[in-house]
Amino acid sequence: MEMLSVDALLDVIGELFSDEISIAVSNTEEYVYYRPSKRIDLKIRPGDPVREGTIAYKAIREKQKVSEFINRDVFGVPYHGMAVPFQQDGKLEGCVTAIYPAYTEGKSVITVKSQDGWVPVPFAKVQYIEVKDRKTLVVSDEIVGVHKNSLQSFEYLLPRDSFVRCHRSYIVNVNHIKEIYPDTHSTFVLSMEDGTRIPVSQSYSSYFRKLLGF
Repeated sequence: MEMLSVDALLDVIGELFSDEISIAVSNTEEYVYYRPSKRIDLKIRPGDPVREGTIAYKAIREKQKVSEFINRDVFGVPYHGMAVPFQQDGKLEGCVTAIYPAYTEGKSVITVKSQDGWVPVPFAKVQYIEVKDRKTLVVSDEIVGVHKNSLQSFEYLLPRDSFVRCHRSYIVNVNHIKEIYPDTHSTFVLSMEDGTRIPVSQSYSSYFRKLLGF
């Protein structure tokens, strides 16, 4: 089989994520490739400069992976993204950026269904999110409510510096972890502030440990 061109390879990769994720590739100064998704389009064109304030700009400047929320001031559309710089022969050559839709458009609350109505819960007060009996439960300091989103959707929605997926059924707010205990087979158990114990499964344990730095 002949080697695929870079553009052809990126098109194939982009097709895998075409519903949710846009992909942009830049050198250190301008974009050289862009494939929009069905959910978000920043209308980048090859030749457009890498603008200050974008995650691509930050990744290139800091020479490390950057993952964060960018508000609408930059492209007119809020988005979550992850940018990874790449090198060749030790020299920084550019950056690959994955662009996710910002479901909340920068809002900082989760509105949950309670027995009497709906309650907006600030991100900071959410302790963890659990899938149980086919329902997504949002557990906060003051209320437990139901939300229509899946855990996968919440992974896009929530700020990644605070919320970490630790199990197929749980996302936790690291600011509400009271203590971490070792468990069997290199896994962990989290003791939350409300007394709940949440498992960290083996498939997430290395990622979780790296993020929390222990």
